[in-house]
Amino acid sequence: MAKLDNSSKISSVLFDLDGTLLDTAPDMTNALNLLLSEEDKAPLTTEFCRDFVSHGSVAMVTLGFGEQQDPDEFERRRLRFLHLYERNLCLDTKLFEGMDEVLLFLEENYIRWGIVTNKPAFLTNPLLEQLKLSQRACSVISGDTIPERKPDPAPLYLAASQCGSLATECIYVGDAERDIQAGNRANMQTLIASYGYIDDSQTPVNWGANGVIEYPDEILPWLN
Repeated sequence: MAKLDNSSKISSVLFDLDGTLLDTAPDMTNALNLLLSEEDKAPLTTEFCRDFVSHGSVAMVTLGFGEQQDPDEFERRRLRFLHLYERNLCLDTKLFEGMDEVLLFLEENYIRWGIVTNKPAFLTNPLLEQLKLSQRACSVISGDTIPERKPDPAPLYLAASQCGSLATECIYVGDAERDIQAGNRANMQTLIASYGYIDDSQTPVNWGANGVIEYPDEILPWLN
């Protein structure tokens, strides 16, 4: 990849985690299937589950057990799901294909990158440690780092500040409507990762993003 000239106005690129930076669907599905097995239910495929992963434990337990659940039973299952996922956090999770090259390009061109996710820190931090990404990111903002979560722009403002950038000098890349809402509210450029976890019921064309990327390296033209 060619070097950027020094006139690039983007100084930081911020990523959502699940479905944007990392393909976590295999391990999230595995945790759900362990829970289903405990309750003598049939397993689900990763392909069936992957479009719901970005919506976290609530979506996964609803997918596995249906919308009509006793609230107490639902919460018990949700917490059990999180426990099982925490114990099997990084078996098959990896960067999306081409993403490592994008991160290297950013680093070689002195463009900082960070993560803003609604995933709780007790899952985010060990996952990034196992993938050896923690020391490379200039900022990691989890869903419980501050009281506000996406679509509130506050986590994005904090990440930009930690990266030493103005919000207007940042791109935020995500695969959920709340990502684009947060990025737009923070006055960042926003890109939809269409390779991520977007199900057929969603209409990304209506989210108001600056652009859509089908592969991670399509971020690079936006740096100028």
